[in-house]
Amino acid sequence: QVQLVESGGGLVQAGGSLRLSCAASGRTFSSRTMGWFRQAPGKEREFVAAISWSGGSTYYTESVNGRFTISRDNAKNTMYLQMNSLKPEDTAVYSCAAGDSATLMDYWGQGTQVTVAS
Repeated sequence: QVQLVESGGGLVQAGGSLRLSCAASGRTFSSRTMGWFRQAPGKEREFVAAISWSGGSTYYTESVNGRFTISRDNAKNTMYLQMNSLKPEDTAVYSCAAGDSATLMDYWGQGTQVTVAS
């Protein structure tokens, strides 16, 4: 069992930065692939980034590649998403997830709102 709690969302001007955190509880955190997903109003949830259990492999959706960085600290049971050069189209509820792969996530957090003002 893994429980996930996101933090770090907020309101930022376009071009600004935010760092999201995902705190996990449960003994299996370090063995799980972790990921960030987002859902904008009126749109379906979309994949943002994922990181392997060791942190050695990372994956990004094209629209955030080069601007966002995913990382994890297994000693702290925490995953991060550093978001730079934010754009209004990045506005969404960001949720973290854990699972066997980026396409097989079975634990989800409640989400944190990110709003980018133009």
